[in-house]
Amino acid sequence: MFVDNQKEQYRPDQNYCSKCASPITVKIPEGDNRYRAVCDKCGTIFYENPKVVSGCLLTWKDKILLCKRATEPRSGFWTLPAGFLENYETVEGGALRETMEEAGAKTKQIQLFLMCNLPHISQIYMMYHGELLDGKFSAGIESEEVRLFGENEIPWDDIAFTVIERTIKLYFRDKKEGSFGIHFDTIDKR
Repeated sequence: MFVDNQKEQYRPDQNYCSKCASPITVKIPEGDNRYRAVCDKCGTIFYENPKVVSGCLLTWKDKILLCKRATEPRSGFWTLPAGFLENYETVEGGALRETMEEAGAKTKQIQLFLMCNLPHISQIYMMYHGELLDGKFSAGIESEEVRLFGENEIPWDDIAFTVIERTIKLYFRDKKEGSFGIHFDTIDKR
């Protein structure tokens, strides 16, 4: 879908061409219908695509594992362990890696729980659900603290991101209904 105000929204990742070091401009290249970063000197077009974030909602004895962020954005706020997918990594592998890095936690098996589009920041979240292995966890370098929370203990006012809040609420709703599904959602703005 073409966005009328795409030029105002588009923020290229770079200001200079990585091939010839000339300044780039934002324009619609010939034969395209979207604004792109284009080098006027050598003609290179830089295609930028959404970033994929993967993470886990791990449970242990009716509680969920949350991490208090030690880095910006939203340092000091609570989140589920999640982060950007790395090159050559599966989405599931990224979720497990981030869970280990941020929460020192492992699980035997995870299942897709939520796929959420965040078009306003060009991100796609893939959140998984699993059981915390042996109830063991510890804060990684990106977390100030890691804790298990029951439904009535969740620090709702201190949840870092809307997509994380939505993931947690969907989990508790599914738990009450006795059936966990795969959810699809779009969040347009925080």
